[in-house]
Amino acid sequence: MSSTAVVKLHAKLSASGSKKWLTCSPSARLEEQFPDERSTFAAEGTFMHELFELLLLNYLQRITAQEFEDRLGRLHADGFWTAELDEAVREAVAFAENVIEQARKDTPDCIVLLEQRLDFSPWVPEGFGTGDLVIVSDQCLHALDLKGGKGVPVSAIDNSQMRLYALGALHQLGHLFDARSVKTTVLQPRLGNYSSEELTVDELTRWADDYVRPRATLAWDGAGEFVAGEHCTSGFCKARYTCAARAQHNLALAKREFTPPELLTVDQIAAILPRADEAIAWLQDVKTYALSQAETGHTVPGFKLVEGRANRKYVDHDQVAAKLIAAGIPAEVIYERSLLGITAMEKALGKKVFAELISDLVVKPQGKPTLVPDSDKRPALNSVASAAADFS
Repeated sequence: MSSTAVVKLHAKLSASGSKKWLTCSPSARLEEQFPDERSTFAAEGTFMHELFELLLLNYLQRITAQEFEDRLGRLHADGFWTAELDEAVREAVAFAENVIEQARKDTPDCIVLLEQRLDFSPWVPEGFGTGDLVIVSDQCLHALDLKGGKGVPVSAIDNSQMRLYALGALHQLGHLFDARSVKTTVLQPRLGNYSSEELTVDELTRWADDYVRPRATLAWDGAGEFVAGEHCTSGFCKARYTCAARAQHNLALAKREFTPPELLTVDQIAAILPRADEAIAWLQDVKTYALSQAETGHTVPGFKLVEGRANRKYVDHDQVAAKLIAAGIPAEVIYERSLLGITAMEKALGKKVFAELISDLVVKPQGKPTLVPDSDKRPALNSVASAAADFS
């Protein structure tokens, strides 16, 4: 796959990595020893931002019709473009347009900026980031950020990345209007997630002065304590494979808690559960790193690199089918016919047609029970024990 995206500069103490360096201040300097990680997901995200910007430029009439069609055609020809991605981005654009229209009602001459470089260096050394959409009006300074993820919903509440974007916008543009509040919104259309947080200007600047500035100073100097936690993986820390603090953090759990679950108290289980996924992620990272080391010629004591199992596959499906049919084998023998899955069907038909024709024939079974922290927004299920108590 290719992308037409332009490579952007990144701050050493970036807004996107702020949860990581605000929690584990030495990690920012430690990461400088490791190469940048590139992934298909990141490249797809960059592509989505390009499409988001282009559609909004067209809506704001800041681009000619011909230039819009030319650029849109190039994006459609890109390997990352799919109907599903296009629909998701257009949903986010529709949400953004509504926000812009509301701001214009409050302040007709409000400022609307796309892909705006935002400087928050008064609090973070050389700190800057890029705001997808920033709107400044008399009522509110609003920063919106597009997220392309399909897995975990991103909340705007206590989101340091979003707050730093808003802080940068306030620093650069706050003098233009007398905004009384600052609002941040996450646009995550693939999950139908449009999370917002609104703070007063004083609340945001107090957070920046009291919380961000001292930690940013430590991070810039490479000082402070290493702290392992969920931010190691969610923040894609480049040092996570070999970080001693992370290893000690997870090994301590293993050493202390290798006890049959049925012999643990409820309090012990409650103490272990929040770290279970973290420990599993660390073990998987250790395996991934060990494999990469072996593949580059480094010996891992007690292990060797071998060829993994592989399944047979056709060289070319069309050639196989043509040869069998030419030999007189009936098509119904060599092909199997099956109905498209729900997601694929919705993509093929489009959400509107899908809903009109077969929405009444689609059901969603009750999900399998899963244990999550109390902070999860989903309502709690009644357990067997509590249900029995209700009828006793």
